Amino acid sequence: MDKDLESVQEARTLLQAAHEAWTKFEHFTEDQVERILLEMSKVGIANAEPLAKIAVEETGYGTVEHKTLKNLFCADDVYQAIRPMKTVGIVNEDREKKIFEVASPIGVIAAIIPSTNPTSTTIYKALIALKGRNAIVFSPHPSAVRCINETARLLAEAAEHASAPRGVISCMKAPTMEGTQELMKHARTSLILATGGTGLVRAAYSAGKPAFGVGPGNVPTYIEKTADLEKAVRDTLTGKCFDNGTLCSSEQSIVCDEAVKDSVLEQLRKQGAHICAPAEKIQLERIIQTPRRTLNTAIVGKSAVKIAEMAGFTVSAGTRALVAHADGVGPEYPISMEKLSPVLGFYTVKDWQDGCAKCIEILNFGGLGHTLSLHTKDDEVVRQFGLRKPAFRICVNTPAALGAVGYTTNLFPSMTLGCGAAGGNITSDNISPLHLINLKRVAYGVRDVGVAPSKATAVAASASATGARARIEQVLDQWLGGRSPRVPSKPDTTASAPPVAPPLSSFKELESPRPAVEKGDAKPVGFVCEDDVRAAIQANSKILVGRKTIVTPSARELAEDNDVFVVAD
Repeated sequence: MDKDLESVQEARTLLQAAHEAWTKFEHFTEDQVERILLEMSKVGIANAEPLAKIAVEETGYGTVEHKTLKNLFCADDVYQAIRPMKTVGIVNEDREKKIFEVASPIGVIAAIIPSTNPTSTTIYKALIALKGRNAIVFSPHPSAVRCINETARLLAEAAEHASAPRGVISCMKAPTMEGTQELMKHARTSLILATGGTGLVRAAYSAGKPAFGVGPGNVPTYIEKTADLEKAVRDTLTGKCFDNGTLCSSEQSIVCDEAVKDSVLEQLRKQGAHICAPAEKIQLERIIQTPRRTLNTAIVGKSAVKIAEMAGFTVSAGTRALVAHADGVGPEYPISMEKLSPVLGFYTVKDWQDGCAKCIEILNFGGLGHTLSLHTKDDEVVRQFGLRKPAFRICVNTPAALGAVGYTTNLFPSMTLGCGAAGGNITSDNISPLHLINLKRVAYGVRDVGVAPSKATAVAASASATGARARIEQVLDQWLGGRSPRVPSKPDTTASAPPVAPPLSSFKELESPRPAVEKGDAKPVGFVCEDDVRAAIQANSKILVGRKTIVTPSARELAEDNDVFVVAD
């Protein structure tokens, strides 16, 4: 209990310091921000390998070589991508529309860091947060506290050396669930940037703050019959085996056209994969999933050789990945789930339509909105996959793991990949500094509000309609003159005649400030519509009506409300 209280207090202390730093940092110029980011990039590049070593030692996940590459990717590639972005001052101006936009920082960001990509994600989030003149406080995964804190310390020292306020980057040293909850819900926190498991992301979205969280990635890779099979398999194994499968965008299943199945399996063997026998698949699935049907974290980030040993069978020392034929998709088929390790399910389909359906089925089982890869030479297949797939990153003829994060594609380089509404996320983007600023919009008036017409305008409008109204009255007189008078015994519901004026007793005889109508020489009008009444109201005059006057229902209602009618004798 004391540890929980200590963690909560630590979160509060760091947030207060971060807020004080931010109140100064938000006024920094673009040049000042860029000098800080440059120093952070340099220290990230210089310490890429040492930080990777600490991460592997502490977590047991992945490889030093690949974690070094991820650190360099974030410290260099991400930095180069965000350099030209305008996040300070006036960032956009449209002189024709007379609107300009001003960047406004968010404030203090609570950043949740996972154990699978601890140091690289810390570098990435620190860079994009400070690019927008925000402060950031990290909550590390409990199994990666040391490597994340060391990364945050190096970045904070580099930033402060370049004149950033002390406290603009900080990290919790005693993270607990209670401390992380306090970090996310505290009044000083302006936004949550969460990377982690489904439960943690759900907690971030329920903390009552704006949040960017990302969902799981159960990524299928489809190999279509026209693909360059050797390259398709090479790309698939490159993505699946990178850092022992710890990237959430790494391939989890191969979906292969029946016509090229044998060739693809042969390429997998040639390029270092082990195709599991039926008995080995059963052994493998037993260790992939826990009795509660969740992923067994003991296999995460481990090598294929180690996982086979854990399962109870032996593979050759150079084995890169384990591949097992899949019978279906869902919790009763462990090979079909996200595995975060060099293990692949293998499905065979008839054609691309069948393959499309199978990929959607896999995405629906824990990967909605995330990533899919596709290997084909048929551009029409690519277009159909783009139109139909519930994934917001579709990587074509490239490793999914590296294409989705922007390493082998021109997508924005990012370690936080949104899954959109389909995956329960607020965005489908690769998160960038532009997600961590608000835009003020300054807009000049360009048109006047409409003014009600004057009395003179209303009279003129009424006069212009005199000719048309006279014609209407003539037609009505002819129509009325041709009718034979009759008194029906009951209401006639079939007649289509124009509405006739109501009994004269229905008009209110009230005193009115409007000028009186002289009845002696004036003749009642033959027809009154709503526009006539409105014109009379504008002109402050009355309308003389008689027993033969035709009055529309809307005109009658408006006239009664405004005492416009005078009844002839």
